[in-house]
Amino acid sequence: MFKLYNIIGSIGVLLILVSYLLLQLRMLSLQGKTYSVMNALGALMILYSLFFDVNIPSIIIESFWLLISIFGIYKATMAGKHEASINKEEATGK
Repeated sequence: MFKLYNIIGSIGVLLILVSYLLLQLRMLSLQGKTYSVMNALGALMILYSLFFDVNIPSIIIESFWLLISIFGIYKATMAGKHEASINKEEATGK
């Protein structure tokens, strides 16, 4: 019988794998938020499962995966704000 934490962790693995596949198929962009958000959610779900079934090396890699994904979300957000600011300047002629 599957335990809920294993199901949640497995869904997290699936999210990370699907995001990577979509990236390779050029259906996602590294510059967009979607890829990083999918990776962050996947890492969080795996970390949740690791809380119940501790594996230190896996906790380390998933923690870094989460931190790097958060950095990617930040970069995508800042790039979007910068682009919006440029578009606003072009529209107003300033």
